Parts: sequence; structure tokens; C-alpha cells
Amino acid sequence: MSREFEEMLTTVSPEVATLAQQARALIHNVMPHVVEVVWGTQRISGYGVGPKKMSEQFCYIALFTERINLGYYYGADLPDPQKLLEGTGQTMRHIKINRPEQLENPALRE
Repeated sequence: MSREFEEMLTTVSPEVATLAQQARALIHNVMPHVVEVVWGTQRISGYGVGPKKMSEQFCYIALFTERINLGYYYGADLPDPQKLLEGTGQTMRHIKINRPEQLENPALRE
């Protein structure tokens, strides 16, 4: 885990930090060579093939007081048969994660 990601986790409760660590592990498991960029003051870490949010990254983890959002920069274009994705923006969608078992849903890997 990067030092920047660890530092970002110190701003939230242990429960939310655990959710973020588990989401990060899932992303790294799906794409082992993913590039991680942490924006600590925004409490967001982005993942993709490079550091640019909208052109080189595909997802992000955003930290909140009682949950994380697992977000997708182009989530509006993703198939979502289980209706997990939320949001009304033109391109971005997210999934609110407040329980560890939510991260075990096979649809997240797809």
C-alpha cells in the first residue's frame, strides 16, 4: 500500500479504512498492474493506466464518514444488470459501499 493511501486512511474511521483497503485490493486483483493516484485532500484515489482522471483512469475510491464510494468515470456506459450503479451525471456512476460483504459481489469484478 502506498504511503499516500495509508495517510488518506487516517482521516476516516477504522471501519471505513477497512472498506477502502478491501476495495483497493479488489481493484489490484482485477488489474494487477493498475496505476494508483491518491488525491489526499479530496480523499479520493484513482485507478487506471496513468495519472489522468478522465482519460487514463477507469475507477476511483472516495472516502466518506460512514462509507466509501466505488466510482466509475464512464459508469454510464457500463452494463448494470443488478442495478448497482447510482448517479445521474452524463458519464460517472458510483456504488455506495458501507458493508464488507458488498465487496464480495461478483458483479463488481465484471
